[in-house]
Amino acid sequence: MADDELNAVIEELCTSKAEEFRLIGYEHVTGKDIWDCVSAGYAKTGQPELHRMVNDILSLKVTRFMNYLTLSAYKGTSF
Repeated sequence: MADDELNAVIEELCTSKAEEFRLIGYEHVTGKDIWDCVSAGYAKTGQPELHRMVNDILSLKVTRFMNYLTLSAYKGTSF
């Protein structure tokens, strides 16, 4: 799979997850926010296999996402 195709698939999955969060009341979540949260876990180990990234995106829970946002706010990083 080419990098452009891979990026398009990941972007589509993140957008889909953001829409899911919007349906349950988290109105300002974007696909980029979802990817930032998921990819933060890859900082130490590097980018994993595609199946793991897909699983991490689709299985992301609101509580983990909100914990990520809270920790980012405490650290002073943008989110």
